[in-house]
Amino acid sequence: MLLPGDLALLWSPERGDRYLVKVQPGASQGTQLGAVPHALLLERSFGDVVHTHLGHPLMVLRPSLAEFCLRVKRRTQVIYPKEAGYLLMYLDIAPGATVVECGSGSGGFTTVLAHFVGPQGRVVSYDRRPEFQEIARNNVARWGVEDRVTFKERDIEEGFDETEASAVFLDVPTPWDYLEQAKRALRPGGRLGILVPTFNQIQQSIEALREGSWVDIEALEIFLRHLKTNPARLRPEDTMVGHTGYLIFASSVSPEAAQALPWEDRPGEAPAEAPGAPRPEEG
Repeated sequence: MLLPGDLALLWSPERGDRYLVKVQPGASQGTQLGAVPHALLLERSFGDVVHTHLGHPLMVLRPSLAEFCLRVKRRTQVIYPKEAGYLLMYLDIAPGATVVECGSGSGGFTTVLAHFVGPQGRVVSYDRRPEFQEIARNNVARWGVEDRVTFKERDIEEGFDETEASAVFLDVPTPWDYLEQAKRALRPGGRLGILVPTFNQIQQSIEALREGSWVDIEALEIFLRHLKTNPARLRPEDTMVGHTGYLIFASSVSPEAAQALPWEDRPGEAPAEAPGAPRPEEG
């Protein structure tokens, strides 16, 4: 049986509509097919069916983390599951990891990180806007992982408190301004992830990463297209999310390792003549 405080996903087999519900005694969930008193949900288990006051069926399902993050209360753009999954793998987020992120936004990706670092891991989320962090705190608590997250209200120009983080993720308008702060927060060989919405930001970020002797730099975009699940009319859905953001990844290396980089990838100006370079012919 469902308990007060449980999260449930109500799915309509007639329309395909989804409703994320936190079960509370005395409450009621409105839908386009009628209302569902939460008292009925407290008499059901996951996998059961409940009917609205108009007689329409709704399936009571366990919500996935992806469903939750797409439906969190928010004032900012959320990171979509397609990017979130890729970020988790390429930042090597695993149980016990320590992850630093900025900014907190609405807490959707904060929740994802906290879910995957597990009870022994830690997420430290920075943002200078207290109104956003309040929303993020509530959303993290709604998923039940608030004990794994530390929120810090600060402009990260001052730097991060952490020095041995497994990964750093920057979702800020000018990530190139904070690469040194990110490098100081990372453990040796740690991974940096960046999300930006425009090509101009990709260019500036990559230029700054090369100047700062970051290595293994990648930039990419992820597209996702759903298919209609009618076997008799199997084809792509009529609409899709065309663009959400670009992802950039890089790894931090020591100053000694940076000396092995080509001259153009080292910080500062390259010498006029690199070792071993052919001399121009004299006229």
